[in-house]
Amino acid sequence: MRIHALQHVPFEDLAHIATWARQRGHTVSSTRFFASDDLPPVDRIDGLVIMGGPMSIHDEAFFPWLVAEKRWIEQVIRADKPVLGICLGAQLMASVLGARVYKNPFQEIGWFSVRKMPLDQETPITHALPTTWEAFHWHGETFDLPAGALHLASSDGCRQQAFLYGRQVVGLQFHLETTPESANRLITHCAEDLHPGGQYVQTIREIQEGGERFDRIHRVMEDLLAALFG
Repeated sequence: MRIHALQHVPFEDLAHIATWARQRGHTVSSTRFFASDDLPPVDRIDGLVIMGGPMSIHDEAFFPWLVAEKRWIEQVIRADKPVLGICLGAQLMASVLGARVYKNPFQEIGWFSVRKMPLDQETPITHALPTTWEAFHWHGETFDLPAGALHLASSDGCRQQAFLYGRQVVGLQFHLETTPESANRLITHCAEDLHPGGQYVQTIREIQEGGERFDRIHRVMEDLLAALFG
């Protein structure tokens, strides 16, 4: 499968997703907006991963490429290709699908529990998610559930943690791809987000003490990727 990634900043890359893709023989390409890369024709990709970033989807005046990116994401979804959006990527997808994106009541940064919503139906995508798990978070905005989407997961700090639109369009507010190295890059480049005393903001030490937590989120990520991309 030809998996294409949209990368908004150098320090938020595919992380463990790249490892999974290589192990399974998938090809991976990317558009690095920070390097002024062009978007490929939609028919030259089989699946899409939209990564996170510290900007807002509303920051088009500062990042004009957001306009073209949103149009292109909409084309990919309409082409019925599997899409995974992570953090900012999920917010971009929600916006493209007509939902509102806005500031969350809380910043959510660090390791916090996520719970699967009660579902009347199970699909390979929903089956890939455990009932409860501890995920890595780094966000200050959230989104409304797009019309027609299935609400997959929630947390105490953020109601909209995951959704499924159609059969194969998945938005995750949390991070399952994060490695110790990519977590440290976030700490280095986004340290201003770590406000002491925030209800859902952990310290650098608490974040870095993830240890086996990284292995656990990678197992969930791999199950979800297998259900989405094969």
